[in-house]
Amino acid sequence: MSDLTWNTGVCLASELAFLLEPSDVIAVRDRPLMLDCWVQGDEPIMVTWRRNGVPLSTSPRVRVLTNGTLFIQSFQKRREGNDTDVGEYGCAAQNRYGMLVSRKAKVQLASLPKFHTHPLSMSVDEGGMARFQCQINGVPEANITWERDRVLLNTTDNRYTLLPMGILQVTGVRQRDAGVYRCVASNIANTRYSHEATLNVTGGAPRTYKEPVILSGPQNLTITVHQTAILECIATGNPRPIVSWSRLDGRSIGVEGIQVLGTGNLMISDVSLQHSGVYVCAANRPGTRMRRTALGRLVVQGIESTADVLLSQALHS
Repeated sequence: MSDLTWNTGVCLASELAFLLEPSDVIAVRDRPLMLDCWVQGDEPIMVTWRRNGVPLSTSPRVRVLTNGTLFIQSFQKRREGNDTDVGEYGCAAQNRYGMLVSRKAKVQLASLPKFHTHPLSMSVDEGGMARFQCQINGVPEANITWERDRVLLNTTDNRYTLLPMGILQVTGVRQRDAGVYRCVASNIANTRYSHEATLNVTGGAPRTYKEPVILSGPQNLTITVHQTAILECIATGNPRPIVSWSRLDGRSIGVEGIQVLGTGNLMISDVSLQHSGVYVCAANRPGTRMRRTALGRLVVQGIESTADVLLSQALHS
C-alpha cells in the first residue's frame, strides 16, 4: 500500500484540511500522470491512495511524492486483463487527530478511434450548396478541421460554415470550390484523416426554376442548461429560398442569445429550460407562399436557479 509520512514545516492547524484534491483528468498512454493530494495539519501525516476502492500498490512506475501527489511514470491500459491505470482515484490523509478522505477523481485514457461517418462525394450546380459531414468519437472531443486537395481550408471565407458534429457547409458554390475534401480530427491522443470526398461543380447550364428543397434539417438535440444549441437548416432552390425559424407551439423564439450561422442555421447561446420545444425550419420561395419545412426537437435538461427562471421567462414572454 502506498503509505507516506512527511514533514512540511510548522503547521498551526491540528485538524486535517485539503489544500488540493485530485481532480478528473484525461491521461495519455505512455505519458506521465500526476494526481494532487496536498494536505495541511499536525504532523506526522500519512497519505494512502486507492483506485476503484482498492488500496494502490506502489512500484518504480507508481510512486507517491513527498507532498502526497501520486505520480504514474507511464500511464498504461492493456487491452486484456485488468492491468490498467484507468479508474477512479482517491487519497486519504491521516494523523493522530483523525482521517480525511478526498473526492474521487475519474481518470480516463485519451483516445481517438477511427471515423464512423465519412464525407460523401457530391455534384453541385454552380451557385448551389454543398454539405459534407464526418463523425468521430474522441476522448477528449476532437478538434475538426477540413482540407481541400490536402490543403487546410480557409474557413474565414463566409461561404464556409463549420457546425458541430463535423459538418461543413459551402454556400454559393463556385468552380474553385471543386476538389477533394477530407476531414481532419485531432486531440491529445492522435490525429486521424477521413476518407476523401470529391466535390464536382457543374456550371454553364441556364438558370431554371427549382422548387425549394431542404438539404439538411434540424436533428433532435438534448443538452444541459447554459450550453449552446445549434440547429442545422440548409436549403436550395432557384431563386434561392429564404430560411426562417419558428416554434411549433407558436411561442416566440426571442432575440436574446439568438444568432443565425451561415444561411439558415439557428444558434441559441446559454440555453435555459424555456428553450425546450419543437423548432420548425421553413424554406420559402421569395415572393410566394410556397415553402418546405423540417422539424427538430430541442430538449434542455438541468436545474436552474429561481433568478435564471424569472429572467428567462421575462425574455421569452
